[in-house]
Amino acid sequence: MKIRVLGAYGAEGLAQRPSAFLVDERLLIDGGTVGGALSTPEQLTIEHALVSHSHLDHIAGLAYLTETLALCEGERPLTIASLEPVVTALRTSIFNDTVWPDFTRLPIEAPVLRFRSLAEDAEQRVGDHWVTPVPVNHTVPTSGFIVHDGASALIYSGDTGPTDALWKAAREVSGLRAVILECAFPNRMAGLADIARHMTPELIRAELDKLPDDVPVLIFHVKPQFYDEIGEELGMVGARIAMVEQDKTYVF
Repeated sequence: MKIRVLGAYGAEGLAQRPSAFLVDERLLIDGGTVGGALSTPEQLTIEHALVSHSHLDHIAGLAYLTETLALCEGERPLTIASLEPVVTALRTSIFNDTVWPDFTRLPIEAPVLRFRSLAEDAEQRVGDHWVTPVPVNHTVPTSGFIVHDGASALIYSGDTGPTDALWKAAREVSGLRAVILECAFPNRMAGLADIARHMTPELIRAELDKLPDDVPVLIFHVKPQFYDEIGEELGMVGARIAMVEQDKTYVF
């Protein structure tokens, strides 16, 4: 499985793009940024987008991606897949002809967007991969994803505070190669992290006990303002912790 990091951060900064990962060139996991990291031909190959939740830093790039698909000749529509509450939020609050065009109806002759609701805690086929959405602990309906290609698997946490169901599921995954885990705030902002339901390095230290021992943990969604501080604190958590590198491609 090949994972290209389009955006690694929990907000936008100078040369720092919001969270998005491209799996095997055709599957997006979240879409905080797309066109800022991919050429137009690369965008046109994307077939599916798994969306963890409806917050802007995870979906903004999907708006511009659908516009690109509408203006250029792509091979097929983009299918956005998520839990039903997330799909409903995107339909009613974003692709609603007020905030952004409803590309499920445009262009009229060949609409470029479809939505698909996924079942919780059930493995289902999405393009070339098997996907299991597992609800996590955030301020709006959110899921992490287990993504498997038949040989290797990864777990993507989405935005979450301390959680249990995803890590319980992780222990049953064969071929698990990596966990991509969020960390938004430094330890001194633990109060805000608790309210916003995000991780800090100290919370991650406790979460590691719930994970399989031999799996590397890649950290994403760091707020750009606290990148150095969070990096220092994560360095004291454990050797298997590393911060995701934007624009890097990981092969698992």
